[in-house]
Amino acid sequence: MLSQSAAYPRPQLQRSSWICLNGPWKFTYDDAGQFIRPSDIDQWTHTIEVPFAPESVRSGIADTGFHKNCWYEREFDLPAEEGGVLLHFGAVDYYARVWVNGQFVGEHEGGHTPFSLDITSVLNANGPQRVTVWAEDDPQDLAKPRGKQDWQLEPHSIWYPRTSGIWQTVWAERVPKTYIDRLRWTPHFERWEIGFEGFVAGQRQNGLQLKVRLSVGEQLLVNDTYEVLNGEVHRRIALSDPGIDDYRNELLWSPEKPTLIDAEIQLWHQGKLLDEVKSYTAMRTVSIQRDRFMLNGRPYYLRLVLDQGYWPETLMTAPSDDALRQDVELTKRMGFNGVRKHQKVEDPRFLYWADVLGLLVWEEMPSAYRFSPKAVERLTREWTEVIERDASHPCVVVWVPFNESWGVPDLTATAAHQNCVQALYHLTRTLDPTRPVIGNDGWESTATDIIAIHDYDNQPNRLVKRYGPEVKLSDLFERQRPGGRMLTLDGYPHRGQPIMLTEFGGIAYAKREDPATDRIWGYVRSANAADLQMRYAALLDAVNRVEMFSGFCYTQLTDTFQEANGLLYADRTPKIPLDIIASATLGRGEDETARAMLPPVVRTEWLQGQDARSEAAEAGWSSVDSIQPVPYCGGNHST
Repeated sequence: MLSQSAAYPRPQLQRSSWICLNGPWKFTYDDAGQFIRPSDIDQWTHTIEVPFAPESVRSGIADTGFHKNCWYEREFDLPAEEGGVLLHFGAVDYYARVWVNGQFVGEHEGGHTPFSLDITSVLNANGPQRVTVWAEDDPQDLAKPRGKQDWQLEPHSIWYPRTSGIWQTVWAERVPKTYIDRLRWTPHFERWEIGFEGFVAGQRQNGLQLKVRLSVGEQLLVNDTYEVLNGEVHRRIALSDPGIDDYRNELLWSPEKPTLIDAEIQLWHQGKLLDEVKSYTAMRTVSIQRDRFMLNGRPYYLRLVLDQGYWPETLMTAPSDDALRQDVELTKRMGFNGVRKHQKVEDPRFLYWADVLGLLVWEEMPSAYRFSPKAVERLTREWTEVIERDASHPCVVVWVPFNESWGVPDLTATAAHQNCVQALYHLTRTLDPTRPVIGNDGWESTATDIIAIHDYDNQPNRLVKRYGPEVKLSDLFERQRPGGRMLTLDGYPHRGQPIMLTEFGGIAYAKREDPATDRIWGYVRSANAADLQMRYAALLDAVNRVEMFSGFCYTQLTDTFQEANGLLYADRTPKIPLDIIASATLGRGEDETARAMLPPVVRTEWLQGQDARSEAAEAGWSSVDSIQPVPYCGGNHST
């Protein structure tokens, strides 16, 4: 049965009918590396629940040991129709080879980015289709982008359980012989235009046209038709500019008012409709002006929270689409206007909810931990794919290719390491000149649009003394060494860029009855919830008063395995009332705009003095009534 779920895995290029291939698959490890092709496998030892990684509880396997190779297989029915069939993988960590009906159809390297395969020529005319996947993921390979996945057998310090193999949605869809393959949207606020790029694939034909219809609600903005030349369309679509700010603001996207522009794109040939997809875009611009971050041409103070994107039983895969939406909602309820997605390329469904509900996202490349030509090549290729996948999302406002010199450990002394950071910075600015780029977040800055500082000093008075009004900028960059590191390297002085405190806090707190309390990790530890509340309020009061900062990012959103320094427990219930967190996040001088961005807080008053974990679960947190929850493909196993 073709799925009609609104939770399409690729939100910005949706077709009406598709087949979700999540659910039970046959599975086996191949630790000896003896299997070369599907016919070599004589026994499937497990059943796995895709898209959950075999290390996760929800996969049904929960094996966190060292395994380099694993195999998957399942059958699915596909009604016989004219046209082609594409098989899509959201992400497979790290290297994947795919067969359909025993025929090899393609491969992909890179554990965080999607790939698609045309399987039309190998389909059975009658009977079920069989797809087989081999995933190779060396658990101790430090020269590949791996983010927070631990290379030791057990998670230690700030690293977590590994995620191997398929960990995002698998799906198939029918396409015509000539079809719409890719779209890219780029808003141009200063000219009141939307840049549109459309790419057509499949059988080449002359006389193709793309029809683009843009609307907001019932208001039609654009209804144009463009000629397809060499399989592509590149246009700047002029919108009717009302001129007056009050009317312009009705169309602008921001966390306070996340207006999206619906898009319908049709492919026509000689009066015949060949293909039709739905998408969306937004009128939104980000930039740097002197020492301020700018949103839609106005200074905008960033209040971010570090978001690792892990769940206890599903690891890097969200347990449901509602879970992704809930993270966005909770983040906004705590007064934050954005997240720094840390060491993870998040599922596109998260970006969809950030677009819809209004949450800024800093997107960061998962790090490798060894520098080599191979590591640089892997990182560059996958980072390019990340930008290609997510450049059209209005919520994404900053790109971050490196964090804390991970993967470039000799950045202070080795020219090749410095060149690597500069090269990725300039490559990113070339692929997307519309967003700021932080070459290396935290310290040892070279090429960067924002000076990003990581400082986990837990004494508010020391933070004010270090960054407050009495501090000269020259002294800051010459004398201060947060984490024992230089803020900028020689030859890369501060050029007036915005300065942001992009990691601080990290206050750990776990309940005494938690059996893991003696093993938790954090930068400072609270004795109880009241102490956590006091410490958080004091830190945020100090940081909000530092005029030097044009934004901050608090560590962190949720407890993540042994890191118990979240504002929420790992199950997303709050450690202290959400309204109290929001008050501290916004600081003493919050204005009406900042206060207005807060959604209604659900019954937080009865969290006072009570067990937040049980009460929040009873109250429920998915409370934005204007958008109905939709099924997550990861939870629907029928085909």
